[in-house]
Amino acid sequence: MTTTTPAQLRYALAAAARGWAVFPLVPGDKTPLPGSSWTRMATTDTDVIRRIWARRPYNIGIACGPSRLLVIDLDTPKPEMEGLRPPPPWDLPGVTDGADVLALICVRAGQPLPFETFTVRTRRGGQHLYYTPPHDLALGNTKGGTKDGLGWLIDTRGVGGYVVGPGSHVALPDGTGSYTVLHDTSPAPLPAWLAERLRPAPSPPPSPRPTQVPVRTDHHSAYVEAAVRACLDRVTSAGDGNRNTTLWGASCALGQLIAGGALDADATEALLLDAAHQVGYPTAPARATIRSGFRRGAGRPRKVPA
Repeated sequence: MTTTTPAQLRYALAAAARGWAVFPLVPGDKTPLPGSSWTRMATTDTDVIRRIWARRPYNIGIACGPSRLLVIDLDTPKPEMEGLRPPPPWDLPGVTDGADVLALICVRAGQPLPFETFTVRTRRGGQHLYYTPPHDLALGNTKGGTKDGLGWLIDTRGVGGYVVGPGSHVALPDGTGSYTVLHDTSPAPLPAWLAERLRPAPSPPPSPRPTQVPVRTDHHSAYVEAAVRACLDRVTSAGDGNRNTTLWGASCALGQLIAGGALDADATEALLLDAAHQVGYPTAPARATIRSGFRRGAGRPRKVPA
């Protein structure tokens, strides 16, 4: 590598050398390239990285799951929050940002501060603390202030999430904020007590799938029932990364049968929602996907063959 290598490329290659899968973000922004799948683009292949960053000075995204990372994001209050007190139980003297909240969490837990790890300063002066999670525990993403989060102004990124990597520059109203390395060391193992706090709550046992398939005609009920069962099976066996696509495709197929008069729309939606719940898909986005698929299927009504 020469001194003329663009800065973002150097940082992308440095991340890949650590085994971290990187992908391009919009220059000057925190978002993946429009129309791209960042989960598919994330790579440690240096030849691919050189080709990508030779095109433009892209910002650097680091995919946490394939990189075996759990990143704790200690944020600072946004400008619109200036003057507001932290919400309980964080409304104490000296607590002004996510780093203070994490320190308070450690004090209350009787644990040492976990700051001896790879650390990045974020664009507004916050911090990203990089850790290696336990191998037997898949930790996803959490948001501060929610029941699953660690606390006010603390987010975490794990499986299914990404962080903006060092070497990136993101525009701010008063200038450009940079992501810079504050402590260049290997990521520390995530403390066991923090891993336990971030452990996902066990999923409730799946409700039995309704056995009554909403067939509108008796003459071809076996054919239609088989089609419904096949669509439901595809949804319940979908992986986390393709459950939305699978649900939409199944909804399109059944939407054709609804439009053709073989199925009842409300009952079919209930079946698809139940299948979506079994793979952890929340109700509101699942319902929106199903109805979108129904609309697409309605454009090509499907009559049951004689």
